[in-house]
Amino acid sequence: MARSLTTLFAVVPRRWVLFFAHLGLAALSNWVAFLLRFDEDIPAGQWDLFAAMLPLLLVIRAITFYPFRLYDGLWRYTSLWDVRDLALSIGVSTLLFAGTVRFGMGLWSYPSSVFVIDALVLLCLLTGLRLAPRLIHETRLCGTSRKRVLIVGAGDAGAMIVREMRNNPSYGYRPIGFIDDNPKKIGHRIHGVTVLGSRGNLPKIVAEQSPDVVLVAIPSAAPAETRAVVKALESFNLPIQTLPNLRDLLQCRVEVSQIRDLSIEDLLDRVPVDLDAEPLRRLIRGERVLVTGAGGSIGSELCRQVAMLSPAALVLLDRYENGLFAIANELSTVGHTSVVPVIGDITDVGQMNRLFAEHRPTLVFHAAAHKHVPLMEGNSCEAVLNNVSGTRIVAEAAHRHEVDRFILISTDKAVNPVSVMGASKGVSELLLQNLSRSSRTIFTTVRFGNVLGSNGSVIPLFVGQIKSGGPVTITDPGMRRYFMLIGEAVQLVLHAACLARGGDLFVLEMGEQISVVDMARNLIRLSGLVPDKDIALTYLGCRPGEKLVEELVACHETVQPTVVSKILCVWPDPARDLSQLPGLVTRLEKSAAEGNVPKMLALLCKLLPTYRPTALPVVQETAQDSDRLVPQDSLSSPADIVTVAGLSPTGLRRRE
Repeated sequence: MARSLTTLFAVVPRRWVLFFAHLGLAALSNWVAFLLRFDEDIPAGQWDLFAAMLPLLLVIRAITFYPFRLYDGLWRYTSLWDVRDLALSIGVSTLLFAGTVRFGMGLWSYPSSVFVIDALVLLCLLTGLRLAPRLIHETRLCGTSRKRVLIVGAGDAGAMIVREMRNNPSYGYRPIGFIDDNPKKIGHRIHGVTVLGSRGNLPKIVAEQSPDVVLVAIPSAAPAETRAVVKALESFNLPIQTLPNLRDLLQCRVEVSQIRDLSIEDLLDRVPVDLDAEPLRRLIRGERVLVTGAGGSIGSELCRQVAMLSPAALVLLDRYENGLFAIANELSTVGHTSVVPVIGDITDVGQMNRLFAEHRPTLVFHAAAHKHVPLMEGNSCEAVLNNVSGTRIVAEAAHRHEVDRFILISTDKAVNPVSVMGASKGVSELLLQNLSRSSRTIFTTVRFGNVLGSNGSVIPLFVGQIKSGGPVTITDPGMRRYFMLIGEAVQLVLHAACLARGGDLFVLEMGEQISVVDMARNLIRLSGLVPDKDIALTYLGCRPGEKLVEELVACHETVQPTVVSKILCVWPDPARDLSQLPGLVTRLEKSAAEGNVPKMLALLCKLLPTYRPTALPVVQETAQDSDRLVPQDSLSSPADIVTVAGLSPTGLRRRE
């Protein structure tokens, strides 16, 4: 009861004050209307008419204002909707008053113009009454210590952001100007903030205005546009923030709370794989799924996305306990899926057979692999044992236990390889193609470029170097790479699993390759530092096994579009003879197990005629060793037999 009384006393007095304020302004506006009508010289008869009709007018105004809830609003947040309600209530009450005076009372001497003037003056007075608290509030906030924000983009998103910044000082932003390329907007004001110029004048405007932060408020901006802003601000030690992309916004409303720091992902010309999830649910729901390499970057993200699709069981296999423990612990509370972490080695035949016999997986994602190119050049035997032997052992176990589908995670470095890691993955691809010819299991391969932010990739390396004060080390200024996000890579893997028919290989249409130098400079800039001034860049030269430019498709492969947008199917040369593959792989694995690097490299060259190691091995050939997997003359087939569906020429360039 006490609480109810407190609430009553807190609300009623304010409403009574507003009630009398509205009536007072209604009386004032009516008097002003008579003054304006008669040029400040009101005749005596009209004075009497004014005094006689004023009580009726106030009663009608008071009664009409109540249904429109004019006494309830918080005036600090007055908007166009409040002005609309004011106009409607004043219009209705004016019509009622005019009808009563004219037709109810027959007073045709009451000036018609006073009705209109009175309504307009009252609308101005009541609007001003509401805007005054908001104006005082925002004027007071201008004096507080807040970050001065220069906003790139004077569209709807920018306008909404400015309005929220003004209404909510707790966010700590104060807009000082807009940047927009529309010449019709330049010089005009949006919510009191001036459009100062175009992006071409951005450096000059930043120098003049000295903002604390630049906000890119263009949700539909292409990565090239964002990169242009970053490039223009390269010489300024200034943080850059942005809003989510349109595809990331769940609602059309843009809020200050959605502002985030610009990230390297915003600058990539990647093609997001935003596809229908229903085929994935049909593929995964109720299945027993095995993910090898589950503790790695790709493997752990695979586990996350698979777990959300309601499998009957999810078996996580990895040889390293820390990564496996982390992902198993993370997934332990996801839905009703049974998560089974298993410490194991994919090169252990007995353990793999026991694992398949015990857990009976129906779907296998093989992500376990050694992937670090320079490290594998120095440990080439281990690369072959893990990537080739491990893939063969797991794939044969899947065949033996009649797994429905087996998906191999491969890499663009398997195309015309110059590294042992790339060559080992290329042999793994051949193993699956050969096994698919005689197995009921659907074997397929997914090939993609560098995964942004994965363990050991260039981005974490650069970030660590920037945090330590530099320098940022780059192998070669001409180094370019395909990049994609981890989540997008996993989406590709899952959709490829849906499309798989056996023996096929899928790639993502990834657009143009990204300059590693530009990426390094952008990372420095996004850290709020100036390249070559705060952080130096140094060039070390290409490391063993590295190429300046990667490729997605070899010259002997044919590319065809699939029913899934942006995912392409790659078919190998149908005339390629794989009959010698098992024998050569056996000798390759034996050479690796014995540590015979020259013989192992020679066998890799036989298995993959496009493989060109840094130093070609010289080994003693026997009649048995001279068997070739692919006829030598197949290497001179013209490149124009390759059909391409949307790939850049870089991805199809043939090595001479």
